[in-house]
Amino acid sequence: MIAPVTHPLLDRAGIRHGFFTREGGVSAGLYTGLNTGIGSSDDPEAVRENRRRIAAHMGGQPDDLATAYQIHSAIARVAEGPWCGDRPEGDAVVTRVPGVICGVLTADCAPVLLADAEAGVIAAVHAGWKGALGGVVHSAVTAMEALGALPRRTVAVVGPCIARESYEVGADFLDRFEHHDPGSARFFSQGATPDKRLFDLPGFVLWRLEQAGVGDAAWTGEDTCADESRFYSNRRAFQKGEPDFGRLMSAITL
Repeated sequence: MIAPVTHPLLDRAGIRHGFFTREGGVSAGLYTGLNTGIGSSDDPEAVRENRRRIAAHMGGQPDDLATAYQIHSAIARVAEGPWCGDRPEGDAVVTRVPGVICGVLTADCAPVLLADAEAGVIAAVHAGWKGALGGVVHSAVTAMEALGALPRRTVAVVGPCIARESYEVGADFLDRFEHHDPGSARFFSQGATPDKRLFDLPGFVLWRLEQAGVGDAAWTGEDTCADESRFYSNRRAFQKGEPDFGRLMSAITL
């Protein structure tokens, strides 16, 4: 049975949403569960069925899913209806149209779902370290404002993603962040060796939401890398020498 993670911030706003786990899918092997990765090497029919199940859970049809071709950018796309033809490149999908299901795919990166319920404007954001550092959160909030949303009235939830305890990086990784904003150093702690650091991705994304003026934000608290039974993980697959990995969908609709 499909059992997405949800959060009270969006529940209280009356916004249908879900951070979908591996539960309830038809994929097998490395992808066992609810793999939605069109670009993965999974059976395309299984991926289509998984996406159909998610759309149905969200109250729609597969064609109602608006997902972009993600490129770790700061590009936000506005969906005025289901996209025809090729998906546009981008890492945030924003809409004010009821029935459009905004979605993003992740496998350690942070999915972020946002809503200004009063304005009737929502967004789904794919925030890996590169996109979060590059401004994808700000781009999404700006696109929402253009449709009538107010940042102070907006709520946001960061979904399951890789947590600090699982995210070891090199010291040069920290240098990139400090060059951009010295304040970001607080999201790094000492790793297992002097040349390693642990990066708090969800904490950093929450900070970026605060910087963008979002009124209230929270993280669901799940570590995708540490919980193999529920989540796909790029890093875990690499550590295990696996050739590919599934992708989780996070979705929101009016």
